[in-house]
Amino acid sequence: MTTTSSISPQGAQPVPNTSGNDARQGDEHSHIAPGEIAVGVIIGRASEYFDFFVYGIASVLVFPAVFFPFEARLEGTLYAFVVFSFAFIARPFGTVISMAIQRRFGREAKLTIALFVLGTSTAGIAFLPGYASLGFTSIVLLSVFRFAQGLALGGSWDGLPSLLALNAPQNRRGWYAMLGQLGAPLGFFVASALFAYLYANLPLKDFLDWGWRYTFYVAFAINVVALFARLRLVATEEYSRLLEERELQPTSVVELTRSQGANLLIGAFAALASYALFHLITVFPLSWITLYSDQSITEFLVVQMIGAVFCAGGIVASGLIADRVGRRFTLGGLAAMIAVFSGFAPTLLDGGRIGQDIFILLGFVLLGLSYGQAAGAVTSNFEPKYRYTGAALTADLAWLIGAAFAPLVALGLSANFGLAYVSVYLLSGAVGTLAALGLNRALVRD
Repeated sequence: MTTTSSISPQGAQPVPNTSGNDARQGDEHSHIAPGEIAVGVIIGRASEYFDFFVYGIASVLVFPAVFFPFEARLEGTLYAFVVFSFAFIARPFGTVISMAIQRRFGREAKLTIALFVLGTSTAGIAFLPGYASLGFTSIVLLSVFRFAQGLALGGSWDGLPSLLALNAPQNRRGWYAMLGQLGAPLGFFVASALFAYLYANLPLKDFLDWGWRYTFYVAFAINVVALFARLRLVATEEYSRLLEERELQPTSVVELTRSQGANLLIGAFAALASYALFHLITVFPLSWITLYSDQSITEFLVVQMIGAVFCAGGIVASGLIADRVGRRFTLGGLAAMIAVFSGFAPTLLDGGRIGQDIFILLGFVLLGLSYGQAAGAVTSNFEPKYRYTGAALTADLAWLIGAAFAPLVALGLSANFGLAYVSVYLLSGAVGTLAALGLNRALVRD
């Protein structure tokens, strides 16, 4: 059987060419428009990214002083980044557990449990006393809550990105692929704005005592509302029927790994350049500025907010470009551009305020152009029965490999060996993407 070599959006893959009319078939069985599905995808993504960036920014501005005051600022930040990675480590486990729950009790039960765990863990962080009150217990509890956030986010997979891709018009898949990705700059913009406001308007002591906790209260509220909205959406009879028609149902992870293991790894590495860049222009530079620059934290957060707007523009442009030249060419071309950009990273980050701002703004533009088409790359290789679970695990592995340890590795290497190692790290991500795309192309041809 000959399969298409196009790249699909996150959690999705085009129906093989044997069907020939995948988008039209969906129209015959459902009155749900792709734009309606896109709303659910954007809501879910924006809430997820807001939560992640609230925690990421707090890992730089708050947690070293609140939970690791016994260490110097650099070491405290590195410890905070270790805990930051726990959610990404937990996500694949959350997906595996949630797929078993869905097979036994249904999609609604799975999402309800995810809502409860995510709300409890985020609220737990908001009310968690610091090291001065609880000692080492506070660090243990922070780690537990962070791991629980990852489990919940792995369990919150609802299949809507897959449904959006499978119902998108054949010649507009690049456009619909980028819609869900707009949640990333939106979530980052709101998180940065909230922290910038609190940091600028509160005395540092008040900010560290109680001000930062408001960001987690907001994260709790947004995530609960977003998960309820998605739960109400996928629980409707029309959506449930459409998900079943598209074979978007969980399968055994053991069976998936045995049958589609190569596709899981290729899909994860195909997005490596974008995911590596993701935290190297958001969380890492904030830590570098805090430790080694005299630039105002509030002003730098504003620069990053402007970068998020540029990123959103790049994401929109990526949809137009991909529909014109193809997703594979878009991903590969942007990976090459990220490789070139990596060579200038040390000079820009060490170039004072102007150089640092250029690094942020240019990096966000490249992120938007690449990330707009990066999610769920090459999942078109999955057989239909594996697309639901395979897409979720591919996304989890991409985040784990590309982004989980990026702030920790970048700050640790640059602080101890120099900024040149940031270039090496980012370059390795670009090489990984190009290698995965090349391997995928060879496998599809075979």
